[in-house]
Amino acid sequence: MKLKGDRPYSDPEKAARRIMEHARAFEPIQDGRIYIEKINRPMLDEDKATPAEYWAGLQHAIGKGWLEYHESGTFVRMSQAGKDLFA
Repeated sequence: MKLKGDRPYSDPEKAARRIMEHARAFEPIQDGRIYIEKINRPMLDEDKATPAEYWAGLQHAIGKGWLEYHESGTFVRMSQAGKDLFA
């Protein structure tokens, strides 16, 4: 049985910050677009976050105004507030 301490991304704030690190690592394409798979693949495969942890972190980042989520679900854009996290 895994305990909460074994799941660092069970905290949406930590998951959101890790998502922002992945978003920052990707060179945005046209109009600052970051394909969503450039964030979710490393979170799920490399960081071993669960889909629920990933989604909670993404929603947290959107709620904080760090990311703008496109209605198509295919990409996000990093807002100025998101860029300021790394300043």
